Amino acid sequence: MTDPRWTGVYPAITTQFRADESLDVAATCRHVEHLLAAGVHGVIALGSLGENVTLEPEEKLELVRAVAGTVAGRVPVLAGVAETSTRRACQFAESALAAGATGLMVLPAMVYKSDPRETMHHFRTVAKAAPGPIMIYNNPVSYGVDLRPEHLAELADVPQFVAVKESSDNVRRVTDLRLSVGERYRIFCGVDDLALESAMLGAVGWVAGLVNAFPRETVRLWELAQAGRFAEAVPLYRWFTPLLHLDTEVKLV
Repeated sequence: MTDPRWTGVYPAITTQFRADESLDVAATCRHVEHLLAAGVHGVIALGSLGENVTLEPEEKLELVRAVAGTVAGRVPVLAGVAETSTRRACQFAESALAAGATGLMVLPAMVYKSDPRETMHHFRTVAKAAPGPIMIYNNPVSYGVDLRPEHLAELADVPQFVAVKESSDNVRRVTDLRLSVGERYRIFCGVDDLALESAMLGAVGWVAGLVNAFPRETVRLWELAQAGRFAEAVPLYRWFTPLLHLDTEVKLV
C-alpha cells in the first residue's frame, strides 16, 4: 500500500445536532469549512468527539458522505471505526471507504475489554475487510485496552497500518515506539495537553480536540513545534494549556 503521508493537525470533528437530536449535517459541513480555512491538514469524522457509538449506522454513513463531499479531496478524510464487535467494525470500515473516506481511524471493539491477542486479531481482521490506510487508535485511559509498543511491533507486518494515534497519556510512549519500531508508523499525539511534548519527541501529527474551538491557534502551535521554534511555541502552549486540559481532565466528550 502507498504511504498516504499523513502529517499535521487532524481535528476529531464535532458532530452537530438539532434540538430534537437529529443530525445537522449542514452545520457539521460548515464547521469543516471553518477548520479547513484555518489550515488543518486532515479531518477525522466520527471520532470520540463525533459521537460515534451513539449514532445509527445510516447516520454515520450520511455524515461520512457529507464530510467527504465538503472536503472534496483538499485534505485526507478519516472515518472513525468504533463498533461493539469485530464483525460490525469490518462492515462499517468497508462502508465508510465506499462512502468517500480516504482512510480509517480504528478503535478496539467497544464494551468488552479485549486482551492483546484478541485486540491484535480485531485490527488484523478489520484491515483484511477494508483495503484502505488505517490509523490505530490507542486510548487505554478511556477504553480500557492498551496496545503497547511490543504489540504494535507485532502488527507492523500489515502495510495498511500506517499511523498510530497515541492517547495513553504517557508521553514516554512516543520514544518507546521509536525505539521499538523506528519510523514504521506515523505517530500522532492524541492527548491535547501533551501535544508540544509529543512533537518534541518525534510525533508527526496531532489528532486534536480543542482545535474545534481554536483552529488557528492549534495549527500555529503545531507549525511552530515542527519548525523547532520552541521559544515561540512555549508561550502559546502555556496560554492554551488550561483549555487543552478540557480534553483530559473532565469527561471525554
